[in-house]
Amino acid sequence: MNQTSNTVAETPADRAMYSIISWRIMPLLLAAYVVAFLDRINVGYAQLQMKDTLAFSDAVYALGAGIFFIGYLLFEVPSNLMLEKIGVRKTLLRIMVCWGGVAVAMMFVQTAMQFYVLRFLLGAFEAGFTPGVLLYLTFWYPPARRARMIAVFLLGAIVASLIAGPLSGAIMKYLNGANGWHGWQWLFLVQGLPAPLLGIVAWFVLVDKPEQASWLSTEQKTALRHQLDAQGPSVDKAAHASLIDLLRDPKVWALSLTYVLVVAGTYSIAFWTPTLIRSWGVNDMLRIGVYAALPQVCAMFGVVLLGRSSDRHQERRWHFTGAALVVVAGLSVIAMADENLAASIAGLSLAVMGIASVPPVFFAIVSEYLPRTSVAAGIALVSSIGNLGGAIAPPVTTAINAATGGTVHSLYFVMGVYVVASLILLTVFRRVAPELRPQAA
Repeated sequence: MNQTSNTVAETPADRAMYSIISWRIMPLLLAAYVVAFLDRINVGYAQLQMKDTLAFSDAVYALGAGIFFIGYLLFEVPSNLMLEKIGVRKTLLRIMVCWGGVAVAMMFVQTAMQFYVLRFLLGAFEAGFTPGVLLYLTFWYPPARRARMIAVFLLGAIVASLIAGPLSGAIMKYLNGANGWHGWQWLFLVQGLPAPLLGIVAWFVLVDKPEQASWLSTEQKTALRHQLDAQGPSVDKAAHASLIDLLRDPKVWALSLTYVLVVAGTYSIAFWTPTLIRSWGVNDMLRIGVYAALPQVCAMFGVVLLGRSSDRHQERRWHFTGAALVVVAGLSVIAMADENLAASIAGLSLAVMGIASVPPVFFAIVSEYLPRTSVAAGIALVSSIGNLGGAIAPPVTTAINAATGGTVHSLYFVMGVYVVASLILLTVFRRVAPELRPQAA
């Protein structure tokens, strides 16, 4: 183990410094993640028209939705290792220009093979974005602040899901037929263009390391370095000396398996939410989008509050488990609602709040467990393997729905993956003793 008993109490000057840092880097990172998540999930709305105009079956759609994550698996670790060498500015510029181009190219899909290829390329180009930003946040925030800042970044997924429904529904409804294009084609065009533009902004706005920040004083840079070096983790910490040590660590693989389950559950709900709402008797595209947005409001509050609570108590495992149990409770409500719209939306709101609250606490565990020598490769490895859950989930839930003639049993599948994920974390990781914990802000 490589633990530290040092703690650092934050002063008003420290809090002012973190406020400067957060306002400088977080709005752009949040906006970029909104666009990334939109480009990732908008196929869930596009497929409502694509399957009609292109005669795509549910199986084609499910495979195309999942193949995105194969590209993620192959390129996530190399991208994060490159980020350490070339910096975040060059990395985000490369990633966002490339994925934006592919996202726009989706509007020209005519065959299933074209759909598969572009979804794979979208995953390959976007692969380094999320783990790269998570690594970047470790350059700026110590463990006692990390869960809440990861939560702020991952709010992008909630904001994207909040606007995806109304925006996608409105685009497909009101632009359908404009310039001879289908609504789903306009959807990919409108939502794909912001990515390269934000990549260019990132080049000019961000700096690669705190030492390069002209907007921090010398005293603030020294204080930040002291905070980063002095504060210890809330879970036991690894002592990897090399990439080989990382790959030999059973706890890294336990984290990866946990994230496979989390991602499987997340995307089972994210991809199939429009279809679920349609099964509850809602057929208008815009209404489907509006109803899909309602649960995200609950999620926005839940993810911030849980991240702050986890930091304040310096406890991760039971916060993760609590959020997972909220998912189970929400999906149970849907399963028992018998397609009653109001009850189903209430259950979906509860479930989505839990789903959104899990990742910030999880990645706080990952970043605290990994030593500085392997944090770049470790975050990318856990994220890339975990994202296989996104490739597995759509075909599995499609098969379950086809075999049972409904969606209830696929909800049970999602409940199960969150329960198992919680049991893995509770079993494998132990909490650092109170006297070894960093002081929360």
